[in-house]
Amino acid sequence: MDSSQLRKHLKFTWKNHWRHFIQSQRLGSIGKGTFLDKNVQLLRFPKNIYLGKDVVAKEGVKICSCNQNAQVHIGDRTTLGYNTMLFASSNITIGNDCLIAPFVYIVDSDHQMRKGQRINEQPNIVEPINIGNDVWIASNVTILRGVAIGDGAVIAANSVVNTDVSRYEIYGGTPAKKIGERE
Repeated sequence: MDSSQLRKHLKFTWKNHWRHFIQSQRLGSIGKGTFLDKNVQLLRFPKNIYLGKDVVAKEGVKICSCNQNAQVHIGDRTTLGYNTMLFASSNITIGNDCLIAPFVYIVDSDHQMRKGQRINEQPNIVEPINIGNDVWIASNVTILRGVAIGDGAVIAANSVVNTDVSRYEIYGGTPAKKIGERE
């Protein structure tokens, strides 16, 4: 039984059930018991967005499959905090039982910036992001392209993650560096 404070006090109203029904028609899949708060936006290619069962997406969450091949997969019992944004040009995968705090930004692409050509005319550099199970990402974290975060890892608030994080490691800072391990 899930004893988290959030899930204990989460109230499904008819509006939540209605949002779940509407999104079940638009998304690649949405699991049973998934809670979509008001103002959750599932953008551009929603058929490429897959939400597991008992996912919680709080108010202001934006999930974007930015092109017809980009996919977003969010595992069972994962929570996305207020105003968290996921933008996939390739693939973003988040495992089961993750806690993602408010104002987290996860993006699997960035712009090239060669001299002699305008930045907005240059192609994106795209690399998938893979976040394991039981990961805690604290508030105001940015996770950049190509990052893999292992099971059980923790990312401290206000960090910018541009390198892989191994299982059960704690990372923090800008750029994020190892600051400890879970005991």
